[in-house]
Amino acid sequence: MAAVAVHQFAQCITCHAWSPDHSMVAFCPNNNEVHIYKLVNDKWEKVHVLQKHDQIVSGIDWSGKSNRIVSVSHDRNSYVWNREGPEWVPTLVILRLNRAALCVRWSPKENKFAVGSGAKTVCVCYYEQENNWWVSKVIRKKHDSSVTSVAWHPNNILLATTSTDGKCRVFSTFIKGVDTRESKTGSSSDPKFGEQIVQLDLSSSWAFGVKWSPSGNTLAYVGHNSMIYFVDDIGPSPLAQNVAFRNLPLRDVLFVSEKMVIGVGFDCNPMVFAADKSGLWSFIRFLGERKESLSGPKSGSQKQSSLGTGKKTVESLCPNDTSSSQSCRERF
Repeated sequence: MAAVAVHQFAQCITCHAWSPDHSMVAFCPNNNEVHIYKLVNDKWEKVHVLQKHDQIVSGIDWSGKSNRIVSVSHDRNSYVWNREGPEWVPTLVILRLNRAALCVRWSPKENKFAVGSGAKTVCVCYYEQENNWWVSKVIRKKHDSSVTSVAWHPNNILLATTSTDGKCRVFSTFIKGVDTRESKTGSSSDPKFGEQIVQLDLSSSWAFGVKWSPSGNTLAYVGHNSMIYFVDDIGPSPLAQNVAFRNLPLRDVLFVSEKMVIGVGFDCNPMVFAADKSGLWSFIRFLGERKESLSGPKSGSQKQSSLGTGKKTVESLCPNDTSSSQSCRERF
């Protein structure tokens, strides 16, 4: 895959987000600032530096409709930045965290955003007009370790999370006065805020990036054990598949269509996964050019059902084909 252009913004970038029209990018150069660059005459120029945090900025998201930036940091704080004339003005967010904030995502309607933290909690934030600040409702006592990633369902209510406890969970985030009754969904007729819809215990190691498909029918997330998981029919009896590969673990995933996913990770070469007509997911190819070898990518996929809770055996997690199955068992 030939690069269109290469520009080194900093020695290290901890997080980044694109503007809605992709003409600007906001990122943290491994410090307590957010730098915004704009593409001018085929060259990237620094146009803004957002300075409010005291420690490393660990998460940034740029809303597509309202053109607002939300940032979170290891200093346990979050700010929503609004463009007012030539400047970006911060608005206070009340997170009530006692550990670092690690990740953040706007909801599809952009009336809420979710913050994962090292405090084993998720803060769902919404705006209070009378006080001109963003307040949060906290999902507590559900995670056993740090929350590494959050992803919103297209219905603006369900929220998926991954954690270093190896689990992926789905919660209801319905907030009275913020969400409409028509958008409520879940395992019950009246899901309350923080109600856990399902817990997926598929990974034997840390779980990272999680995403919903465009329709919201499929959930994908990755584990530090070089596996990617696809889950359908989110609810009491979900249907799950896993794809194992010999390469380094993935860190995040992205649905480019209902049946195609791109995963990125420690191999520095995006991987493409796709589902066939029967719904079986498998590894397709690398996006970048890569010479195949005897130790090259070998993957397998296996369908599973009713994987809500409980530890999984090696046999249930490893693929059926001989080469991939042997490689998978060696990791356990």
